[in-house]
Amino acid sequence: MTIGFIGLGIMGRPMAKNLIKANYKLVVFDKFAKFDDLVSLGAEGGTSNKDVASKSDIVITMLPNSPHVKEAILGKDGVLEGIKSGALVVDMSSIAPAASQEVGAALKAKGIPFLDAPVSGGEPKAIDGTLAIMVGGDQASFDKAKPILDKLGSSVTLTGDIGSGNVTKLANQIIVALNIAAVSEAFVLSTKAGVDPQKVFEAIKGGLAGSTVMNAKIPMILDGNFKPGFRIELHIKDLQNALDTAHNLNVPIPLTAGVMETLQFLKNDGHAASDHSAIMRYYEQMAKIEVRK
Repeated sequence: MTIGFIGLGIMGRPMAKNLIKANYKLVVFDKFAKFDDLVSLGAEGGTSNKDVASKSDIVITMLPNSPHVKEAILGKDGVLEGIKSGALVVDMSSIAPAASQEVGAALKAKGIPFLDAPVSGGEPKAIDGTLAIMVGGDQASFDKAKPILDKLGSSVTLTGDIGSGNVTKLANQIIVALNIAAVSEAFVLSTKAGVDPQKVFEAIKGGLAGSTVMNAKIPMILDGNFKPGFRIELHIKDLQNALDTAHNLNVPIPLTAGVMETLQFLKNDGHAASDHSAIMRYYEQMAKIEVRK
């Protein structure tokens, strides 16, 4: 089985490497990034999205947002122009659920099945192959893709029809953003009150307030390390998709709207490329204190 992999950024590159390590034959392409390192590991370099699709039994895309996915799959020299009969397309990007459904419908019209399969875990889990993968689509396509997805994640769950994977990812992104904001408020308060933030972390991480988010982000924050595992500008993209989807469904999500304004402030303040743990910087600026060791 040959896998085509399109999109070799912070997430896609280590995911492609993990598939090479698992002895899959890969054809790779990225319109904006070099991929010589993957070719040196044994992948074949493609010349276009169409070229990749023409050589692949399963095509995986991992791209920034809805327009990029639609262009790569449905656009000129796109996947749809080159895809073989019997092939499967799996989009692992985090995009709007409606965009997933649009792409899925266009592929279905040509007899090509489609899964939307966004991931959670950021660069560290992409590197070690322990992503959480939430999938939308039919059972047969899921069963075909699952052995491959199992090489990329420690959790692979079929959540419903096409689009449901990205609905689940939006729920994930809302919870992550609000969790970081809550952690930031709490640790700024305790630090301003004169309590060692490292001690606060040790005291509460095993209790009800403990979370995977806090365990991952507080050590970074205490070291002043805001190197991106997941950039603020990408979280803005996800929350915009969440807000748009919620508004279309007449669902109010006021807490999401609030944390979105925090992220917009940080973007305007020059932190668009920082890790989303830099939400802490917003609260630090307001309280005029830093939460550090």
